[in-house]
Amino acid sequence: MKLPTLGDSARQDLSPVLERKLGEEIMHDVRRDPSYLDDDPITEYLNNLGNALVSAVPGARGETNADFTFFAMRDPNLNAFALPGGFIGAHTGLIVAAQKESELAGVMAHEVGHVSQRHIARMIGQQKQDVLLPLASMILAALAAKASPDAAMGVLMGGQGLAVQRQLNFSRDAEREADRVGFQIMSAGGYDVTGIVGFFKRLQSATRLSGDIPAHLAHLSSHPLTAERITDMQARIREIPKKARVDNLDFQLVRARARVLQDESVSGRRDTKNAFDTQLKDPHRHQQAGAQYGLALMALRQGKVAEAQSWLDKARATVKPKEGVLSVESNAGDGAAMFAGLSIEIRLAPNQAPEVAQQAVAEADAARQRYPLSRAIARQYGEALIAAGKLEEATRYLREQTLLYRQEPKLHDMLARAYAKQGKIALQHMALAESYVIAGALPAAVAQLDLARKAGDVSFYDQAVIDARERELKAREKAEKEEEKER
Repeated sequence: MKLPTLGDSARQDLSPVLERKLGEEIMHDVRRDPSYLDDDPITEYLNNLGNALVSAVPGARGETNADFTFFAMRDPNLNAFALPGGFIGAHTGLIVAAQKESELAGVMAHEVGHVSQRHIARMIGQQKQDVLLPLASMILAALAAKASPDAAMGVLMGGQGLAVQRQLNFSRDAEREADRVGFQIMSAGGYDVTGIVGFFKRLQSATRLSGDIPAHLAHLSSHPLTAERITDMQARIREIPKKARVDNLDFQLVRARARVLQDESVSGRRDTKNAFDTQLKDPHRHQQAGAQYGLALMALRQGKVAEAQSWLDKARATVKPKEGVLSVESNAGDGAAMFAGLSIEIRLAPNQAPEVAQQAVAEADAARQRYPLSRAIARQYGEALIAAGKLEEATRYLREQTLLYRQEPKLHDMLARAYAKQGKIALQHMALAESYVIAGALPAAVAQLDLARKAGDVSFYDQAVIDARERELKAREKAEKEEEKER
């Protein structure tokens, strides 16, 4: 199956390398936004879902062979958005509103289509200005894209700001192309392509009921849904054999998790509990287990550890198969890894007896052996070792992890905490410096190296490493400043 490729008028203006760099710069700012949802299980699920879709079609990465990164924003608006270079964000509101995994997969596949066809790069390249719009404007636009149209326009007042807003609102041709690519990706991935049409129809019905596009339906503002697009989608559905697909339990657990973390205010918790109480009455076991998992997480977030464990036990029992039937926990895609992760979270809750932390280590060790591809559980094992006071083991494990996964700032942060608990101050600041480098905060990273150099326990070898790293970071910082001036 070959994806369509349009002529790229932006190729000379925005190279694939520059497109990726621009996306990374924007993501540095997005990750500092309070709405950025830094939750390992949700992030892992979105990346598993998104990258499985991308891998289903050889040409889905486009001409640039983009590496895709998927992330969540804590926002009740029904929206998803693509940034330059393969970064795709989904609002928690979208995750919660999707009634089937195929609906969420359809929206994500559509956004993959925008990236693979380089719609953003082409629109930036078509601006008759300098090579790029000022980076600050693009960052503001990216952040505004996740909010309501009114909020976005409030941020983007001014000549170039308005130009960026127009870029975020894709043309009809681009939307149709992203639909076409999304359909091919969904079909190849084994999803029911009717799911995305059903989802868009629900959004369209909400629009008709309110007259204008409601603020919470931000996806319809940045991705205009016309009757023509609906008709085109329906025509494509007739060409593709319908596929029956049973949703993984992970989908319901992630929906529940997103619902809990989306709004933890008093009123938000009340609405979330009411939603779970209603969901418990659903005859489908996955729906019931999702609600029970959500209630467990709610209780844990409120410090009610025993209640959290009780709800988690109920969720596991709800989906436990009858004797002689394959266990749900034999398949990591059927909730097992997420159940294990929440159990470890409960063990790691503060103010518990020391032996509970030891139990967390045993559980996390067993889980990481069972689910070796889960980065969320791998990090939980590091947290468990620190909580149990196994600091030498923790630093040895985390050093190995940082060498294998160099771009995970959480690993460096955990390593810094483990060093701090051992009184290894120089190594603590060196680890923090690497975390800041990944976050794109080079001045802060250099400051941490300076603190490491002044630490009383710094060794001669550490001094040499610090000096070399500092020279490298200062050279990079200088190059970036010169690049900014050229823009």
